[in-house]
Amino acid sequence: MVKNVLILGANGSIAKIVVKQLLSQIGGDITNLTLLVRHPEKLADLDLSNPNVHVVQADVTDTKKLVTIMTGQSLVYANLYGANLGAQAQSVVAAMRQSHVTRLIWISANGVYGEIPGAYGRWNQAMLGDTLTAYADATKVVEASQMAYTLIRPAWFQDEDEIDYELTVKGQPFKGTEVSRKSVAALVVKLIDQPDQMIGDSIGISKPNTDGAAPRWYR
Repeated sequence: MVKNVLILGANGSIAKIVVKQLLSQIGGDITNLTLLVRHPEKLADLDLSNPNVHVVQADVTDTKKLVTIMTGQSLVYANLYGANLGAQAQSVVAAMRQSHVTRLIWISANGVYGEIPGAYGRWNQAMLGDTLTAYADATKVVEASQMAYTLIRPAWFQDEDEIDYELTVKGQPFKGTEVSRKSVAALVVKLIDQPDQMIGDSIGISKPNTDGAAPRWYR
C-alpha cells in the first residue's frame, strides 16, 4: 500500500491516464497525490479539485527544490522527457537519496539496450536517434542508483481503447512494435498499488502479436 505518490512530468500522456485512475483512490490507498510539472496549465483538462491533490511547478533538475517536494513521499513515478534525461535522472536520484525515498517507477524506451532484433530494431533506432541515447543515459543512472526501481520500456504508443499487453525482461529480445497508452498506464497503476512488485526489473511492454518492421500505423 502506498500513501503519498509523487508524479514527475504529470502532464505526459501516460501520466494523465494514471492520474485519472489514482484520483479515485485518494482517501483510500492513497492519502496525497503530488503532481510536478513545469507548466501547470497543461493539467487544465483534469479535475484536480480534491484537496489532497497538490500541483507543484518545478524543474526536476532543481535538486534542492526537488528534495523539499519529495520529503514524505512514499513512491516516485517519473514520466520525463528531453535531451537532458540523464541529468534529470541524476537530479531525481540525488533528491531521493536526500529525502530518504526509495521506490521509483521510471518510464524509459524500447531499444535502450539494443535489445530489439531485426528490422524493427533498426527502424526504432533511426526514428528515435539522439532521443534513444537520452533515454539510455537516464536508464544507466537509474540502474546504478541502488533505488528500489522499476524501469518500463514501452513500444511505440497508440491510442486504442484497450488494455492488452505482454512483458519482457532485461536480457530478453523485445517483442512487438506498439502498445496502447492505456496499457502502459495500467502497468504503472498496478505497480503503484503493489509497490513491492518488479523491484530491480527493467520491463519491456508491448501489445501481443504486433511484431513487424514498424508499428501498424506507420507501415
